[in-house]
Amino acid sequence: MTLALFLSVLIISILAGLPVAFALLLAAMVLMLHLDLFSADVLAQSLINGVDSFPLLAVPFFLVAGEVMSQGGLSTRIVKLAMTLVGHRQGGLGYVAIVTSVLLAGLSGSAVADAAALVSILYPMMQKSGYPGARSLGLLAAGGIIAPVIPPSLPLIIIGVAGNISIAKLFLGGIAPGLMMGAALMLVWSMMMRDETVETTPRASASERLQALREGIWALLLPIIIIGGIRFGIFTPTEAAVVAAVYAIVVSALIYRELSLRSFFDILVSSARSTAMVMFLVGAAMVAAWLITVAQLPQQLAELLGPLVDHPRLLMAVIMIIVLLVGMVMDLSPTILILVPLFMPIVKLAGIDPVYFGLLFVINTSIGLITPPVGTVLNVVCGVGKKPMSAVVGGTMPFVIAYLVLLALFIAFPALITVPMRFFAG
Repeated sequence: MTLALFLSVLIISILAGLPVAFALLLAAMVLMLHLDLFSADVLAQSLINGVDSFPLLAVPFFLVAGEVMSQGGLSTRIVKLAMTLVGHRQGGLGYVAIVTSVLLAGLSGSAVADAAALVSILYPMMQKSGYPGARSLGLLAAGGIIAPVIPPSLPLIIIGVAGNISIAKLFLGGIAPGLMMGAALMLVWSMMMRDETVETTPRASASERLQALREGIWALLLPIIIIGGIRFGIFTPTEAAVVAAVYAIVVSALIYRELSLRSFFDILVSSARSTAMVMFLVGAAMVAAWLITVAQLPQQLAELLGPLVDHPRLLMAVIMIIVLLVGMVMDLSPTILILVPLFMPIVKLAGIDPVYFGLLFVINTSIGLITPPVGTVLNVVCGVGKKPMSAVVGGTMPFVIAYLVLLALFIAFPALITVPMRFFAG
């Protein structure tokens, strides 16, 4: 009864058009009244305590770093480097998009920012070379959602806070599945372009590749600094965010000289607004998470899924199906903040590694970013590419299917994630 009440209020509020953060607070207030625990003071204090978290300090710094990289010339140099490496192949601009997606994912951690950058830079080039429009935008959208999986990733930070999971382990564990997502895109793209005839660029000479590497090396060093610093205990993920922001500012302003004071001010304002939205959502979710615990909703869910506790793979499959369906109609961060506190107790009860669960959860919700009807990244790609969603959905489907197959493999063979994770963690 309590679980049904909470979910019904939450779902009805969201369907009525209420912002997710306010819907969470409303559902929490109804739950407090139902439990006879309502107190405005407790509600306000829980909201403030929800964002009083040291790991969440990484959010504004990574946002600043991502914005600076996008406007400071790092993205264009990454594209140029990828172009010299794989641009000459059949369907070469698609491979350029995939390589760029993986490299940008190690810089920004934002699917929306990466997808927008990819479309604005590469889509006009793909149009000019005769690539199919819907297929090209579908690939660019699919490449953009690698960003939440490869560190530095804001969703990994959020799920680490929501599920009390080590963010450092999530960062190190996200490297292998992110690279596998890139490999899956390459496989699908190679099959799609086998019989296509499109214009290709001349093979770059060794000197051109070396020049592109020299120009892009400052951008490539950032993920190495972040991962290396975390891996060898030089700094925490939160401190890594500060390092990333400072590094991006220095490189963009002093080395590439493409960051002006005016654009930097605009970046700070934009990052502050994004941080405020994320923090309010996290605070509201933490209020709901506290009441979920008090109302023993995880125990009620455990009773429903109890027969599956002794079958971890089957349990993970059921949870991932639920997450996939929710992720299709809700954005990534709210899905994490609402469902992780509900599922985490039963995941631990089944003996499933929380880091493994967290990574699969983020991969799954990332797929929802390119599926209708919500599809945040899909909407961004359609907007920047000036194409209706109905025309682009078909282009994304082969890549969505590839990601779902990869997700199924991760569920069936957890070692695909856990073994590389232990390797990177040492």
